[in-house]
Amino acid sequence: MSDRNTTIRTMHDLGLAAWFGGSLAGAVAVNGAAADVPDPKQRLIVANAGWARWAPVNAAAIGAHLLGGAALLRANRDRVAGQRGVAAMTAAKLTLTGAALALTAYSGALGRKLRTAGGAVVEGGTDPAPSTPEEVARVQQQLGLCQWLIPTLTGGISVLTALAGEQQRPAHQFAGFVTRPMKWLRPAA
Repeated sequence: MSDRNTTIRTMHDLGLAAWFGGSLAGAVAVNGAAADVPDPKQRLIVANAGWARWAPVNAAAIGAHLLGGAALLRANRDRVAGQRGVAAMTAAKLTLTGAALALTAYSGALGRKLRTAGGAVVEGGTDPAPSTPEEVARVQQQLGLCQWLIPTLTGGISVLTALAGEQQRPAHQFAGFVTRPMKWLRPAA
């Protein structure tokens, strides 16, 4: 059996790249483009249409990232258990992933609420106008926060993925496996 993980790494990394990039592009471009629509009653409709087109691609990207991540975790379980620092990095990465998943799901629920608002007058996809109904404005503000937190969290996952790659360098693996058992051999103070 091969010890290469090219396919599952590709799923993990490309899925994360699409999740991050699509979320950032949506917050910047979809919401921004909706604000450029001349008719303020059409802005929310345009933003919702853009996000609705992205949703199935985003779901596939997240699924690929999660499947690839689970397979990588399984393939590297000995390193996670035995190499100093890898378990902590893995726990941090899982925490960020869980938070990003929760925010993505919540963002989708908020978007569905805004789709029912139809032709409410707004400044942009997440920016209410002074005449925007209070409930719509509240949902828009929550959605705006979520849509910036998602690329922040997925960007953090990407940083931790880079750290994981560094931890796999032979010198780091050797040091991580050698110093961990030494810790257990030291007498308690």
